[in-house]
Amino acid sequence: MPTPHKLFLLDGMSLIYRAHFALGKVATTTAHGIKTGAILGFVNTLVKVLQEEKPTHLIVAFDGKEKTFRHELFPAYKSHRPAQPEEISIAIPYIKAILEGFGIVSITANGYEADDLLGTLAKKAAIMGCTTYIMSTDKDLAQMVQYNIYLYKPSNNGQKSTILGEKEILAQWEISRPEQVKDILALEGDPSDFIPGIPSIGKKTARKLIKEFDNLENILAHSHVLTGKLKANLIQYADQGILSKQLATIRTDVPITLDLEKCHYQVPNKDKLESLFTLLEFKQLKERLFGKPNREKEHNPMAGLFDPINPIAHNPEDD
Repeated sequence: MPTPHKLFLLDGMSLIYRAHFALGKVATTTAHGIKTGAILGFVNTLVKVLQEEKPTHLIVAFDGKEKTFRHELFPAYKSHRPAQPEEISIAIPYIKAILEGFGIVSITANGYEADDLLGTLAKKAAIMGCTTYIMSTDKDLAQMVQYNIYLYKPSNNGQKSTILGEKEILAQWEISRPEQVKDILALEGDPSDFIPGIPSIGKKTARKLIKEFDNLENILAHSHVLTGKLKANLIQYADQGILSKQLATIRTDVPITLDLEKCHYQVPNKDKLESLFTLLEFKQLKERLFGKPNREKEHNPMAGLFDPINPIAHNPEDD
């Protein structure tokens, strides 16, 4: 009986920023001046997923360099964010090289964000019968959860990783369908992405309105039955609410293909990874994955990393 496809879709930039803020202040700098916090944090997260979850397929999505369709709709989109830290700009090529060493596919698409690539791939995977885990810290990806599509939140500050299915998303957002996440964001806005929302509508009011009217469009169509400032704001800022929903909606029609054979996780390139880890001075990580120099394979607790039948051996020390 064939092994079910277990596809992990990783939000590259989300995980890199997470690693940067977790290890950036305590990370070392190599003899060549490379600050390695974001790189090491990302690789540790990746290895942990490979060890614990044993995915059969992986893809890492990155934002494109060009502006997206959201910037065309709303030029101020994400305009409040500070410039990308230099350490992250330096880290990205090394991380992509490490992904290549692991044999993991990374993708971008001009005009789209990583979220749109993840959403499109997840929908395609669902049609193919895969069990898919979207690994990201971005809350808007909750709208993609459905049967066989889960949101995977990486471990943080000693807390174990969590897997959110439809039941958890509905309870967390107080909604009846995951796609209503974008209606919630359209009403209350999203400061992290500079999505404006409707003024004076916060978390509690947004959820109450969605519970009563189901979606943004129906709320706006029935704004006349409401009263006071809420009614006035919904009428005055109706167009802004519609725009906010467009900005919050993850596209699932990006012109990309899902090639399960190409993203099948097999055997990493040991020589390439050893070379990169040596350059980055990841001595402990290299020894943990490959064993100490001159040590036989059977004495290496991570030898299973290069076994195509059992790609990653679980290491209890990482729990």
